Amino acid sequence: MKSYADLSVEKFETCDKKETWKTLLFSLCFFHAVVQERRKFGPLGWNIRYEFNDSDLDTGSTILKNLLDSNDDIPWDAIRYVIGQITYGGRVTDDWDRRTLITVLANFMKEDVLETGFGFSNSGIYTTPATGDLDYYKNII
Repeated sequence: MKSYADLSVEKFETCDKKETWKTLLFSLCFFHAVVQERRKFGPLGWNIRYEFNDSDLDTGSTILKNLLDSNDDIPWDAIRYVIGQITYGGRVTDDWDRRTLITVLANFMKEDVLETGFGFSNSGIYTTPATGDLDYYKNII
């Protein structure tokens, strides 16, 4: 919820590929929440404690928007590489933690995410919502 509370309507509505952008932004925010929450589990979450913060999400969302605006097709490999290896991965110093981070990101940045109702977990509780305006997403969350 914090990720969307800090999001401006202007940033939310400025991408050329609006529906794709809104869905992938939701997925990126969900990924951000997951990597932050893993810290609570100590060495079961990450081998080393990392301070992922809002600047990682801001940078990731800017990169995502720029890659969507500058390409006709969605550059999945570039999105996963730049967000996973550079933006978030730049903080990660342990090889196993980097591998975990990239594996988690792969579930949040793939074509299946664009389908309404895509399940982020096997339980089916967490799914991709239909696209809407910023208030719609805040209500969903």
